[in-house]
Amino acid sequence: MRILVSACLLGLNTRYDGGDSRDPAVLALAARHSLVPVCPEQLGGLPTPRPPCEIRSGRVVSCQGQDLTDAFEQGARLAMETLKLCGCEAAVLKARSPSCGKGLVYDGSFTGRLTAGNGVLAGALLRQGIPVYTEAELDSL
Repeated sequence: MRILVSACLLGLNTRYDGGDSRDPAVLALAARHSLVPVCPEQLGGLPTPRPPCEIRSGRVVSCQGQDLTDAFEQGARLAMETLKLCGCEAAVLKARSPSCGKGLVYDGSFTGRLTAGNGVLAGALLRQGIPVYTEAELDSL
């Protein structure tokens, strides 16, 4: 199966802080699946590094108060196109991210508090019926 994967989980330096979130269990998926890396935030034109962002009242805002919703939505659209072009049947995305989080995301206060919700890409995929997993849910894949 082909799986769309958050690039940071594969060890690529795409996180907001210029680092990665390399996850050995995600990397191990490559033994039985074709993995297609994406970073929706970079696809949306945001630089790396970039200010931390969180979802507040349905909008994606930086810690500096800048509304970056349009960039996040553009990145999600391009990631969806990538999924379709590559024939991906599922996605493994970074938990809690404003793009990729599933079920829980940071609440927009920049205090580390979580709230129920999905990141922009995760929500778009789920609305299209694409199975989405976080790095903590690989046993379900």
